[in-house]
Parts: sequence; structure tokens; C-alpha cells
Amino acid sequence: MAPPAVKVYGWAMSPFVARALLCLEEAGVEYELVAMIPEAGHHLRPDFLAKNPFGQVPLLEDGDLTLFESRAIARHVLRKHKPELLVGDGSPAAAAMVDVWLEVEAQQHHAPTGAIMVQCILMPLLGGARDQAVVDENVAKLNKVLDVYEARLATSRYLAGESISLADLSHFPMMRYFMETEYKALVEERPHVKAWWEELKARPAARKVIEFMPADFGFGKKAEQ
Repeated sequence: MAPPAVKVYGWAMSPFVARALLCLEEAGVEYELVAMIPEAGHHLRPDFLAKNPFGQVPLLEDGDLTLFESRAIARHVLRKHKPELLVGDGSPAAAAMVDVWLEVEAQQHHAPTGAIMVQCILMPLLGGARDQAVVDENVAKLNKVLDVYEARLATSRYLAGESISLADLSHFPMMRYFMETEYKALVEERPHVKAWWEELKARPAARKVIEFMPADFGFGKKAEQ
């Protein structure tokens, strides 16, 4: 049997790699995850840098096409295999709303959730101390962002309309880790945001990808070795 034409390079516990995998799973695309070890510097080897000069993951190979940047990969996968997740009901207005909320995820939601996750989960795992000032600053930012989400989701089942789209799916990887912190109450105390998140994480593709995303980023397994 021929190997899958699609290959994803990276470590699946990365939220960025997980974004690519989630879209592949949603689209039902057969793929190979080419596991890399960050501690071994696999992403900094010359052969990898020749494909992505920024030395970051994920990297996707789709036949003769090589792509990097997780959001670009996500769009490519869905444009090719499940375009309805990029355009809502197919109207220009619906497609525009998908674009708007994709930008909201990238520009408003990602940074505070990521900062809280790094301080509350990654820093202790790496032997560092949490910077509570950073946490507090980003909790305040996220509170305001989630107020906007709550208002939006009170009038719309999903962020871009009544059908799920990449605008929703793109939130899953970082939210998966954020919801392991004590600040998950920011989501749980907002009923519409909570319902949206519960539905998002219950999707079969999300359940599959979360198997690759241990809450401790694999540090527990390393400690057992």
C-alpha cells in the first residue's frame, strides 16, 4: 500500500500542529504524522530548514506542495477537501464572517490564552516560576474578549453563523490546554461560550486529536522513562 500523500511534520502536542491535524481529521484526509523531537532539534536540521526556513512546526507536504504556518495549512486542507468549513452557507457575507472570526481568534483570543497556558502549565513543567503579573494581565484581556464571544454566541450557534467553520475549529488547540488551567472558569461562567466549547471538543475529530495532546505536554511520560 502506498504511503499517504499528505505528511505533517512536528510534535502533535503543539497547538499549532494540532490545528493542522484537526482540519485533516475533519476533512477525512489520510495523512502521516512525521514525529519530530524538539529537544533533539529536529526542526533545526538543514533538511528541515530547507523546507521551512523559520524552523517551526507544523510543516505539511501535500504531494509536490510544501506549506508552513498552521493557519495557512488549515485553509489549504479545507479549501481542497471540505470548503464548506471556510464559507459558511456559501454566500459572500457568510464567508466574510468566517474570515472575521478567524482574525479574532488570531489577533484577540490566541495571545491571552496562550500566555496563561504558558505561565500556568509550561513554566512549572520546565522548572520555572509562574509570573503572576503576566497571568493577571492576560486574564483581564481574556475577560473582555470572552464577553464579546458570549454576546456573539447568544445570537449565533457558532462564531460565524449557524454552521460550524474553521473560525470555531481554529480555537480548539489552544483552548484544549487553557481549559486545564484554573482559569477555565472564564469559559464555564459564560453559558453560551461554555456550550460552544463543549460542542467543539465533543466533535469526533477533536476527540481524535486530543489523544495526542496530553495535559502535561508529555513531560509526565519523560519523567517515567
